[in-house]
Amino acid sequence: MVVLAGFSIYRHRVKTLNEELKRRKMQLELERKATEAERSAKEHVIQLSEAYSRFVPHIFFNFLGKESILDVNLGDQVEKELTVLFADIRDFTSLSENLTPKETFDFINSYLGQMGPIVYQSEGFVDKYIGDAIMAVFPTAQQAVHAAIQMNTILLSEQSQKRIRNHQMPVRIGIGINTGNLMLGTVGQKNRMDGTVISDAVNLAARLESLTSYYGVDILFSEETYLGLTDPDLYQVRLLDNVTVKGKKKPVRVFEALDGLPEPVRLLKVQSAPAVEEALNHYRFGELAPAKKIFRDCLRKCPEDRASAIYIQRCDHYLQVGIGDDWDGVHNMEFK
Repeated sequence: MVVLAGFSIYRHRVKTLNEELKRRKMQLELERKATEAERSAKEHVIQLSEAYSRFVPHIFFNFLGKESILDVNLGDQVEKELTVLFADIRDFTSLSENLTPKETFDFINSYLGQMGPIVYQSEGFVDKYIGDAIMAVFPTAQQAVHAAIQMNTILLSEQSQKRIRNHQMPVRIGIGINTGNLMLGTVGQKNRMDGTVISDAVNLAARLESLTSYYGVDILFSEETYLGLTDPDLYQVRLLDNVTVKGKKKPVRVFEALDGLPEPVRLLKVQSAPAVEEALNHYRFGELAPAKKIFRDCLRKCPEDRASAIYIQRCDHYLQVGIGDDWDGVHNMEFK
């Protein structure tokens, strides 16, 4: 009887242990599934965040002091000094006339696929694509000018030209850059909002981009951007004009970046930069005849320098009609 009683106790203990092991196994399985579900949820959030970052970049959240898009609300805003860059393809309408809609999309995406990464490599972000145009924002003027030069250099390379076109016309861009205080934040309405920057500084950057066609240059930037360069000696630039753009009363001095141009043109413009500066000083003080003489010499040495040709025309005009007592050399731009 003692043996049977001991065996019964042993069987009970084994049964209890098995039940405990079964419960523990079930508990571990539930914990495993919970862990997998949690891991899956985290991966989903990460994937969602990465997907949203293709529309609203992470650096935008950083500027707003937010960790992710989940923390962003309509009306969130912050004021910062930033640099805005506008880049636009020259004569895009003419380029696209001979392309089908699909070819146009392929063309634009190939072009943007080369330009966009340069913006991010320079620690900026693309605020928006406007057709073939790019609006990008950078923390500093130095980063924006560096990106602009890289964009133009890569675009003008033979390999790049072959990759983004299937016609005989070369692809050129105009880039305008300005620095100033911007309001960065979210706009729209509850069910559809967008991140953007708003400021007169943005409008001026867009105006400068438009002026690149007028002067026949690739990169223009404002004096505010020039003064914001932490190491201006890294770049070859020249003062180009002192203008009031449409919708503005305050004049702005504009500079041309010479880096990134085709080598023969870049070298000629660098060599003539001191002479152009001397001619601009004559022009500013109303000394039109000596200014015209220097500009003609610059144009003779570099026929691609449309700015010199423009100044020759201006000098001829004012030599005929005269200048007033309030002359300051500022040119009023009537177009956008």
